[in-house]
Amino acid sequence: MQKTIKTTKDKILDLLKKEVSLTVNDLTDHLNITHMAVRKHLNTLEKDQLIRTTEIKQPMGRPLQTYSLTEKGDMLFPKNYEGISVEFLHDIEDTFGRESIDTLFKKREQRLTNEYSTRMKNKTTQEKMQEIEKIQNEKGYMAKASQIDDNTYELIEYNCPIFAIAKEFKMACRCETEMFKKVLDTDRVNRVCCKTDGDDHCKFLLHY
Repeated sequence: MQKTIKTTKDKILDLLKKEVSLTVNDLTDHLNITHMAVRKHLNTLEKDQLIRTTEIKQPMGRPLQTYSLTEKGDMLFPKNYEGISVEFLHDIEDTFGRESIDTLFKKREQRLTNEYSTRMKNKTTQEKMQEIEKIQNEKGYMAKASQIDDNTYELIEYNCPIFAIAKEFKMACRCETEMFKKVLDTDRVNRVCCKTDGDDHCKFLLHY
């Protein structure tokens, strides 16, 4: 299958999703193109209401302009609700109680554990981390896995496809952490940042 070639505008949107806020100089460094080219793309994206400009006052000189995604721009990234909605879950909770919601998320955790585990067979720890990054990217999490030292790995998810649900039902986040423990064979998985807590991304540290 032929890979889709990303345009410069796509790359700018991806960078703003990951970094949250960037200046023209930042974008120039990342994209290795001229200031003029960056500004041309930014003007187009701003006209399309996909990004916004914020001015930050400096002790001296002109204010610093930074760019970030608008809500419309953020909606370009995957929002996969897997056939359920926040309202539907609230209806279930009202009808059957909180325990029913916990049961649903535990069932989802088990289903994902089984799905992920089949792709982890006969893999080394490093290969498992590469595979978890690949799976999460397939599901729209914009994931990045990296090795910190001999016994520690980091997994960052820049996007949360089920953010609206996870924000209302933190059980979703707890189940994801538990699932990682099972499929990556370590009890030491710590979620150190979470989008539902107001952080810019979700980050996990995994220790072996």
